Amino acid sequence: MIATICRKAHFNAAHRLHNPKWSQEKNVEVFGKCNSPNYHGHNFDLEVRIRGEVDQDTGFVMDLAQLGQLIKEKVEDRFDHKNLNEDCPEFEHILPSTENFVKVIYDILKPELKPGQKLRITLHETQKNSAEYGDW
Repeated sequence: MIATICRKAHFNAAHRLHNPKWSQEKNVEVFGKCNSPNYHGHNFDLEVRIRGEVDQDTGFVMDLAQLGQLIKEKVEDRFDHKNLNEDCPEFEHILPSTENFVKVIYDILKPELKPGQKLRITLHETQKNSAEYGDW
């Protein structure tokens, strides 16, 4: 049997959307307030979904407590209360947009799963804005 589990998490981080290849005028035109040189923060809500075979002995795709600990150690501890531009080497060469951020989180968590398990990440930047990335 194939099933999907979901674990939610929350963390806070700041960022600035600024493309160094562009003029200041173009950055302001494209990114608006998100280009503030003083950065701005978000209360991120994260949803991690794993799809896979249900283990007949445990009834689990994965132990949700184990998944919660994995998210805490690999994502929350790494990004909570950080300036993504300044504190996180993952964004040294890419803009910390929500679209790029969701892919970074996927790349961090995917190697931790069992072979054959599928992963989908949804990252809510605000109540209205989110990005999703995954392999199904």
